Amino acid sequence: MLADFTRYLEAERRYSPLTVRNYRHDVEQFLAWLGVGDADFDPCRVTTEDIREWMLFRTEEGHLSAASMNREISSLRALFRWLLRTGAVSRDVTQPVASLRTSRRLPAFVPESRMSGIVSECEQDSEDFIRERNSLIVLLFYACGLRLAELVGIDRGDFSADYTSLRVRGKGDKERIVPILEFVREKILHYIGLIERQNICISPEKALFLTHKGKRISRTAVYRTVQEELDKAGVQGKKSPHVLRHTFATHLLNGGADMREIQELLGHASLQATQVYTHNSIAKLREIYAKAHPREKGGE
Repeated sequence: MLADFTRYLEAERRYSPLTVRNYRHDVEQFLAWLGVGDADFDPCRVTTEDIREWMLFRTEEGHLSAASMNREISSLRALFRWLLRTGAVSRDVTQPVASLRTSRRLPAFVPESRMSGIVSECEQDSEDFIRERNSLIVLLFYACGLRLAELVGIDRGDFSADYTSLRVRGKGDKERIVPILEFVREKILHYIGLIERQNICISPEKALFLTHKGKRISRTAVYRTVQEELDKAGVQGKKSPHVLRHTFATHLLNGGADMREIQELLGHASLQATQVYTHNSIAKLREIYAKAHPREKGGE
C-alpha cells in the first residue's frame, strides 16, 4: 500500500522528494501507533476517533507543536483521500477532523536600509568564483523571491536568450517566469563568464550554481551560504533563504506592488498565502503614520 501511495504522490501529485519522504514517514508512524504493518493494514477499520486519539497522543506524548501536528494530519488526509479515490475505503475518516489552531507568526525579513547595503556589497565584481557565486545566490533570492529548491534547480538554459527573464520550476513542477533586473543580469553574465574562463565546469553539468569542482551545489551548501552572508552583514534574528524570499515580498508590497502580482512572482497557488505579507506592510504603515500624523507629532 505504501509503495503505491508514494508513487501517487510522486507521479500524480508531483510532490517534491522531501515532501514525499515526510508524508510516508508520517503514515508509517501512524501505522506503528495502530500496531500494524503495511502488509496487514486495513484502512476500513480506522475511525475518525482513531485519528483524534492519534493527534492527542502526538501532541501530549510527542510534544508536537500545532503546526507540526497539522502537517502530520495533512499526510493522513492525503492517504485517505487517495484510498477513497481508489475504492479501498467508502469514506474519508479524516474529513471531520479540524486542524489545530496555530499562532500566526509574521514572516521575518531584512529591513530595506540593511538590505540596501547587502545588495551593494554583492554587486561588486571580483575574479573569485566562490565570492561571485555566493553574491549571486543572495541577489537571486532577494531579487526574484525564489524558494531554496527552486534556486538549486536552476540550469543555465533556464534564462531567456538575453538574460532578462528566468523560467522557474516551482512546487508541483509548476513553471513561472520571473523578470531579471539589470543589476542582477550583469552579475549573472559576470558569474557565467567566470565559469567559462576558469574552466569550473568542463562536464555536461547544466546547473547555474556549482561547487568549485563543477557539480551542482547542494541545498545545505546554499542554506549555509545565506546564513554566513547575512551574518557577515550584521542581520539580526533568523537568517535563511526563506527570510530573503520574505524580504523580497515585503519590500515589493511596501513599494506599492499589487498583491496579485506578488502572488504570481512568488508562485503561490492562492492569494491567501501571499496575504500574510500585508501584516508587515501594515506595521510599516503604522510606523509612518505615527511619525507623520499631526496628533502624534504634538498637534491638536
